[in-house]
Amino acid sequence: MTTMDAASCAVLMPALTTTAVRTALLVRGLAGKGDVHRKRDGSPVTEADLAAEAAIRNDLARIAPALPCVSEEQAEDQAPPAGGTYALVDPLDGTREFIAGHDEYAINIAIMVDGRPLLGIVAAPALGLVWRGIIGRGAERITFAADGALSPPQPIHGRKPAPKDLVVVVSRSHLDDRTQAYIARLPGARTMACGSAVKFGRVAEGTADLYPRLAPVRDWDAAAGHALVEAAGGRIATPKGHALRYGTAERVIDGFIACGDRAEPPASPPA
Repeated sequence: MTTMDAASCAVLMPALTTTAVRTALLVRGLAGKGDVHRKRDGSPVTEADLAAEAAIRNDLARIAPALPCVSEEQAEDQAPPAGGTYALVDPLDGTREFIAGHDEYAINIAIMVDGRPLLGIVAAPALGLVWRGIIGRGAERITFAADGALSPPQPIHGRKPAPKDLVVVVSRSHLDDRTQAYIARLPGARTMACGSAVKFGRVAEGTADLYPRLAPVRDWDAAAGHALVEAAGGRIATPKGHALRYGTAERVIDGFIACGDRAEPPASPPA
């Protein structure tokens, strides 16, 4: 498998959704259990992170054996793909939220094509929600039960922000000074604190208008949500309005602003 398009992503979407839900139930069952360890960069990792990564990798090897996979817990030992098509996975986004007992942690699965995400799935285990989308084919929200049963998909779409009544979703654990300064410049903005890639889901479904993250973030934290927001009719770009750049040696994006509408979001403050 050297490349994929929206049609081939649509063929894989049901199986990838099943993988996301099965992994979500696995992670939910491990909440509050096991030890917390530290990775080489000092960030926390739990047994749930590792179990989720193994589950997703095993499923990908079965349903798309020719699709390379880059995942957070093995990224330090993997060279960044030079373009092409690959899966980009964060098996447990929001590990700090998970450890703290909050409900807003997620499982992120993206398919990258030529340096950009095309398909994105964000599953929220504790909330029983899945947001999924393919750019050019729309986005959906699904609920799932404890036995893995899925609700019928509900089409979702981002909303056009009202100039003086913006709902801005912000990180519960990583709200930086620059992002706070940006929000302070938005007349009438109301913030909604939230953890992990659930923030992308709230923008995609129209619950929130903007998600600014003006501090660096890793590729796997943003890719699935990026595809989801754009599939739902929104826009995501760097604070200066440029396309996000994935697949650098560090796998770091310098920041972004996600908007539920394709209109240009308010400009960010200078660095």
